[in-house]
Amino acid sequence: MQSFKIFSLLIIITILISACGISRKGTDFASTENARVIENGVSSWYGPNFHGKLTANGEVYDMDGVTAAHRTLPFGTILLVENLDNGKTVQVRINDRGPYAKNRIIDLSRGAAKRIDMIEAGTARVRLYLLEGDLENSRITDLKVPTYTVQLGSYKKRSQAEKQTAEIDGSRVETIKTGDQTLYRVYFGTYTDPEEAKKEMQRLNDMGYVGFVKQIEN
Repeated sequence: MQSFKIFSLLIIITILISACGISRKGTDFASTENARVIENGVSSWYGPNFHGKLTANGEVYDMDGVTAAHRTLPFGTILLVENLDNGKTVQVRINDRGPYAKNRIIDLSRGAAKRIDMIEAGTARVRLYLLEGDLENSRITDLKVPTYTVQLGSYKKRSQAEKQTAEIDGSRVETIKTGDQTLYRVYFGTYTDPEEAKKEMQRLNDMGYVGFVKQIEN
């Protein structure tokens, strides 16, 4: 009788898992049923040549972790990556920029690539699901196209930033939250071509305004 109860319970659990749309083929059991699909394309992975170096958000890259690089998604975005060739999934956090090879939408850490069995192939067809992150209130207009600006200053007081923008036609002040700190940064222009941004930066430098080109993160 006890064995029958256990067997019945196992059947019920199996049915519930199937009904919830939970992937059992991979190592991550996040549900894709209500998750928003944001991109389909080709994934690659990167490892030894970058291990121990700084990622674009300032972290030390751990190739055996479960992180990823994306061209435009805000740092900290959590994705579920599904390998469409075998159905396996892995949950990753965006902490770097890339990939820069044509027709690839995401670069996985070696640890993440292992979980969906794409190490040997090097690339895989994938689908990206958004688990955590706010794209509705971000400045991203195209996931595949990064946008750039020229940063001319960063201040703790808004009045200081506004003083600089008053001197530079076309510049603007944006409020940036970094942890517990609020900064007021002076930006100039918005560009999809980084070379155009560099030319504008040089023009501003020639006028006596020191700045640098940066990617708009979100």
